[in-house]
Amino acid sequence: MRAVPFAMTLMIVGCAGGPLLAADAENGRTLAERWCVGCHVVSDQQSKGTDIAPSFASIAERTDFNEEKLAFFLLEPHPKMPSMALSRIEAKNLSAFIAEQKRP
Repeated sequence: MRAVPFAMTLMIVGCAGGPLLAADAENGRTLAERWCVGCHVVSDQQSKGTDIAPSFASIAERTDFNEEKLAFFLLEPHPKMPSMALSRIEAKNLSAFIAEQKRP
């Protein structure tokens, strides 16, 4: 049996539906600043959101926080949030940015 070169393995994994690129948290920051700052505190640089929306840090610190589940949740319409019509990659990017807000 011939060994498969590492580069070929990466290509096979990518074609099988595995993630080729990691989510872009910096792009997520841009999305958060556009869509979320009106209600959520999205970073340490922001002082106030609303009393009804949790901060991104508190979302990230939840014991049941899961970045992939959050990205999926962001794709669904939610009654208390505006219809953002995010693409899958935008939802992943926003979720990655929220994950980075967990305080050490």
